[in-house]
Amino acid sequence: MKHISRILSVLIALALLAPCALAESLSFSGTVTAARTVEIYAPIGGTVESVDAEVGQTVHAGDAVATLSTQKVYASEAGTITGVFGQPGDSAETVGERYGAVMYIEGESVYTIAASTENAYNATANKFVHVGEAVYLSCYSDSSHTGTGVITAIEGTDYSVDVTSGAFLVGETVSVYRGDSAVAANRIGRGTLTRKNPTAVTAQGSIVSLAVANGDVVRRGDLLFETLTGGFDGLYMSGTQITAPEDGVIAQINAQQGSPIEKDSVAAVLYPSDAMRIEAQVNESDLGLIAVGDPVSVELLWNQDEEVRYDGVISMISALADESEGGGASGEMEAESEATTYTVYIDFTPDANTRYGMSAVITTFDRQDGSEENESIEVPSKDEESANSEAETFGEQRRERPENMDKGGNFPGGALGDLPDEMNGAPEETDDE
Repeated sequence: MKHISRILSVLIALALLAPCALAESLSFSGTVTAARTVEIYAPIGGTVESVDAEVGQTVHAGDAVATLSTQKVYASEAGTITGVFGQPGDSAETVGERYGAVMYIEGESVYTIAASTENAYNATANKFVHVGEAVYLSCYSDSSHTGTGVITAIEGTDYSVDVTSGAFLVGETVSVYRGDSAVAANRIGRGTLTRKNPTAVTAQGSIVSLAVANGDVVRRGDLLFETLTGGFDGLYMSGTQITAPEDGVIAQINAQQGSPIEKDSVAAVLYPSDAMRIEAQVNESDLGLIAVGDPVSVELLWNQDEEVRYDGVISMISALADESEGGGASGEMEAESEATTYTVYIDFTPDANTRYGMSAVITTFDRQDGSEENESIEVPSKDEESANSEAETFGEQRRERPENMDKGGNFPGGALGDLPDEMNGAPEETDDE
């Protein structure tokens, strides 16, 4: 009976295993997309001088996407650069408010004379002077200091003279003569010599770069520095280029050559190189065949003939149904086109040849449901199966009543009757008998 009970237990276990057959695998199509996007912001405002990348182009961190055109500041006169107070990254307006200018130019003429024709030699010609007229200068006290100058401004009988050569003392009185010598008849006025103020150089925006340093001698028209509109973050000068923050593919470019762009506006959009995943749609009737975390096999159509496969895993199944794309069909076609689908995302490791937008085929692996329970079921060994089979045969023989057995289970001639010796337990004959 114990053997029969064991056989029945095995049969029941096998019957329970029947619904736990291998689950059906599923194949569906998808597209290589980006798991995230990176917006590339303009670090400062300005006019776009050039667009240095194209949509679909692969770029590396630090590569230029666009370059801004700077505002250039030039020297208004010849002289020596002094007092450079601005540095790259600084706001030119802020520096100007604090120091009066970004830098100064100490011109070739360091003295000026505020003169008047009221002290000119009494002659009609000496009462009229002209801007740009070259003059000779001599100190009024003893004529020990001499030099030359040029008339730079006139207002009524007053005029200004910039000293172009000679050594003088600030505050001394200087006579001004027409010509190249101190001839009394050519005296056109007299005035007081003062120190000429250096030329203040100011600008708007933020300083991008400096072209000069303290002590440099410049000519009129030489480049002094460059600026861009707005202010750099934390006074950190990031240059004139809008650059990619990481490796990836340019998905969108908003910057346009010749157009202005404001600080912190989106100049371009990037798909990062490490953000590739597959986006696919699965019918709701197939959702029971997949689950987050399931491993899958990925094939890309472009190299499918080469049987290249990528390992993947289902990372997310959308909780929202996709919008229906059906319509215009009939019968089964219409039912299929209007079937409710859900977006499924698959993470995988692409190779260097994988590109965004590639078509993919995803295949799930066969899964055996209830595998943990199945592991606990004992499968009889071959010896046990043989013993169980013999016990089952013997049981069947015992359950069949021979024709000569009466209802009480007796045979003629005794309780066991004429059963064979091997069944009624009679001992075998031995040589001793």
